[in-house]
Amino acid sequence: MQITRLDGDTARATSRGIERDIDLMLVQDQALAVGDFVIVHVGYALQRLHPDDALETWRLLDEMDAAGDPDDGAPQGA
Repeated sequence: MQITRLDGDTARATSRGIERDIDLMLVQDQALAVGDFVIVHVGYALQRLHPDDALETWRLLDEMDAAGDPDDGAPQGA
C-alpha cells in the first residue's frame, strides 16, 4: 500500500482504490514518509518497499489474477 497521510503511530494508505488506516507499530525503526510503499498485513505495516519493488509486486499479482486459479476448473486466463 502507498502511504497518503501520516498521523503519529498510524497512517492512511491506499492500494488500487482501497483505502484504510494502518498501524505503524512494527515499522517504528523505519523512517516513513507520505508516498512510501509498505507491505501491509491485517492492518499492520510490516516493511517499507522500494517503489520499483512495489510496482513489480502489483504487476505480478495482476499476472496471477489474469491467469486464474488452476484449481477452480476454469481455463487459465479465463
